[in-house]
Amino acid sequence: MKKSEWKKRIIEACKANGTYRDSFSAVINTLAEILERRDEVNTLYNKSGSEPIREYTNKFGATNLTKHPLIVLWDDLNKSALVYWRDLGLTPAGLKKIDDAAFKAKKGGGLEEAIKRLGG
Repeated sequence: MKKSEWKKRIIEACKANGTYRDSFSAVINTLAEILERRDEVNTLYNKSGSEPIREYTNKFGATNLTKHPLIVLWDDLNKSALVYWRDLGLTPAGLKKIDDAAFKAKKGGGLEEAIKRLGG
């Protein structure tokens, strides 16, 4: 999926959760880029034969089995994306951690309120 499509989906998800703010556009943009790259890596992996394990010959000539490098990259991108999903409140844990009060206008302190009530 292209970055613009991911961006649209992320914004829709944030709005559905009530966590969307215009100020999050840079974070949303970065997440969309990560997800686009993750999709590209997945496509490359599928075109390469979808073999999760590959033989690797090291510099000493020994052959070992190792994870396919594209799976490792896909996993890294997925972990990076998860951090952004969480920060945007798009995971259960992330939504729970968001303090909605931080988005609301701050109220004055007790002394400030008392002065206002006295007409000062």
